[in-house]
Amino acid sequence: MSVERDQAKCEAVRRPGARPNPESLLAEAAKRLAAAGVESPRLDARLLMAEAKGDDSQFQFFISRRAAREPLAYITGAKEFWSLNFEVGPGVLIPRPESETIVEQVLEFFPDRTAPLAVLDLGTGTACLLVSLLMEYAKAGGLGIDASEQAREYAQRNLVRHGLAARARIQAADWSAATGSYDVIVSNPPYIKSGEIAALAPEVAQYEPALALDGGADGLAAYRALGPVLAHLLAPGGRAFLEIGAGQAGEVTAIVAGAGLETLRITPDLAGIERVVVAGRADPPEKTVGKARSNR
Repeated sequence: MSVERDQAKCEAVRRPGARPNPESLLAEAAKRLAAAGVESPRLDARLLMAEAKGDDSQFQFFISRRAAREPLAYITGAKEFWSLNFEVGPGVLIPRPESETIVEQVLEFFPDRTAPLAVLDLGTGTACLLVSLLMEYAKAGGLGIDASEQAREYAQRNLVRHGLAARARIQAADWSAATGSYDVIVSNPPYIKSGEIAALAPEVAQYEPALALDGGADGLAAYRALGPVLAHLLAPGGRAFLEIGAGQAGEVTAIVAGAGLETLRITPDLAGIERVVVAGRADPPEKTVGKARSNR
């Protein structure tokens, strides 16, 4: 019987109009992606096959886009961050796992999950940081600011997706135009040197928005703009959590100090790269929120 079944399968594959064998499609797709330089060709092919939901033409279209090095998240339209699902697409920075370090640090500095925190997300993008924090703090409210209209549209949809539209809003404004007083300010600003962007992976250099990547000639332009904004908007006892690029901790700490704030902690990501600078006004010793540490 097994021989007869195998023969029937072969005949089905050979018959005109018969659907190609999924494993054969997958193997060919993975081979094509590998030839294009995609780092995880088999995994990406499997994810795109699942996304195509049995439509072979759609699958081939997805594979063509990925072979052109379009980010997988742009093709599927979604990216997971902090175990939450976010809508993404062209024009908005794709959330990265290392940015979860910011959320972890906020939770450490503000352990009371019932605290009615006021949260500000500068350069909110998909609003992944703002949404993740509001999901952790049920009584918190927030504001996300971004200069990109496309990013703001994704951010607003993600607020709605997670049922947070009544607790947060998205605003089009320059950082310096922000007003109010905030317990928590988070930001993942552009920090890549202008001259280094072209050398990044094609998924980043060719597809992700330059506005969210380009940190100027030395990669620090955004931090210089952020310094006085943080000093003006932080509430008493408030903390700012800034994502930084590799090797930027010393320079960002100096910029923060120049704005009248103290660096309270520099935290590495899971790869051991210094990733988040936590800043605020110095508290009296007995009120210090957290102690510096070298690892998580």
